[in-house]
Amino acid sequence: MFHAQRGGNLRPLGRRGCQFLDFGGITIGDRVLIGPGVTLSTAGHPVEVDERFGFITYAPIVIGDDVWIGAAATITPGVTIGHGSVVGAGAVVAKDVPPLSVVTATSIVERKRLRPPSPS
Repeated sequence: MFHAQRGGNLRPLGRRGCQFLDFGGITIGDRVLIGPGVTLSTAGHPVEVDERFGFITYAPIVIGDDVWIGAAATITPGVTIGHGSVVGAGAVVAKDVPPLSVVTATSIVERKRLRPPSPS
């Protein structure tokens, strides 16, 4: 059973090789761009050697409105990506991303803060 909710205007770019492992639930906001090869994984294992094989842990992923996730990025269990943010290609996101942020690389470092959109 697929436990994902998505907003309107989801844009899977290229639509190739994406994996959504949704055991913990995935929520995707409106106007989200998802590049090819993106992995959203809500399942993991404890890191302690004695616990790794005993059970699997689950935590939801929440992706806010107007987010762009670049090609081959991986979002790990329990992460929330704030509205308007950009996740660079190949990034591994293991902690929450604040709204209107740009994050890149394998160790997530907030590179800059974006301005909120102008009122219409």
